[in-house]
Amino acid sequence: MILESYNPLKDEMFQLIDDEGKVINEKDFPKIEKEEMLDLFKTMIKSRIIDTKALQYQRQGRMLTYAPNLGQEATQVGSISATSKSDWVAPAFRELGVWLHRDTPLYSIFLYWYGNELGSKTPEDVKILPVSIPIASQCQHATGLAYSIKFKKEDNVVITYLGDGGTSQGDFHEAMNFAAAKKLPVIFVIQNNQYAISVPRKKQSNSRTLAQKALAYDMPGILVDGNDIFAMRKITDEAVKRAKKGDGPTLIEAYTYRLGAHTTADDPTVYRDDEEVEKWKKKDPIDRMRKYLNREGLFSEEEEKQFRLEFEKYVGEEFKKVENSEEVKLEDVFKYTFRDMTKNLREQYEDRLEFTGVK
Repeated sequence: MILESYNPLKDEMFQLIDDEGKVINEKDFPKIEKEEMLDLFKTMIKSRIIDTKALQYQRQGRMLTYAPNLGQEATQVGSISATSKSDWVAPAFRELGVWLHRDTPLYSIFLYWYGNELGSKTPEDVKILPVSIPIASQCQHATGLAYSIKFKKEDNVVITYLGDGGTSQGDFHEAMNFAAAKKLPVIFVIQNNQYAISVPRKKQSNSRTLAQKALAYDMPGILVDGNDIFAMRKITDEAVKRAKKGDGPTLIEAYTYRLGAHTTADDPTVYRDDEEVEKWKKKDPIDRMRKYLNREGLFSEEEEKQFRLEFEKYVGEEFKKVENSEEVKLEDVFKYTFRDMTKNLREQYEDRLEFTGVK
């Protein structure tokens, strides 16, 4: 296994295809059937289309603050594709590709960013926790879930996502320490997009890589080209197998770039220059996979064009449904804190009903 021999202090970034979509490491290339490979590519395209439309809706005043995923599609789709639907996900707020791959309804995704908390309620078979806004808090949630999986002797893993800025939070280190000490089946994926809002990666940590932070907890840590979907798939697949064997957690640093703003409330031109952005556009993960697929004769430009037209229409229809959705009833805030309302919550809920005359 690559994880067993990789040294985050010495070894170079793990990569399988270059910026032109050419395979540079045949030996470690993952075995993926054509149908799944096309599905992964389409999921990345879906993410990009949704991002584009969401930005338009927000600028038109039709949606609240939104966090774009532009440039990070391969990191998300490549890693989540190595897990099964019975595995749990503990996301932050920039995991659109993950949600889409796990069949989270687009209606729910839009509903959340629209400001309706019912968007956090997903179908029972979608094993994804709600968005966690406090930075790195989802790492604690992931570790807790992994502890319960080990306690119940279930054959599942938990995968959690955070940004490079999240590695500066205590929650991240506490979760890593506990996960390593208890050998829990959890995978930490750092989406190192080079900026924690406006703070560049080099100003928030003196570590040569963020992957090397795993060494303190005696767990595997690896730096992966986050714009290489096949590299992300390969390494995450190894991490899943380790976890299911009982060998404990893994830390993956996905080296990528946020092509857009941190959120629609952010102006990245204030803290980074256009030359840097243009340099990273040449490493666009969707372009890279497209070149690979075209070279292999698996997907044509015409097929992609048709797919885009159909999905753009679908996105528009789903957002119209969101705009026509009902508002959340205040009484619902009592119902979603615990699985069953506690005695105090039940009393408050009944007081609320009595006060408003709601039956």
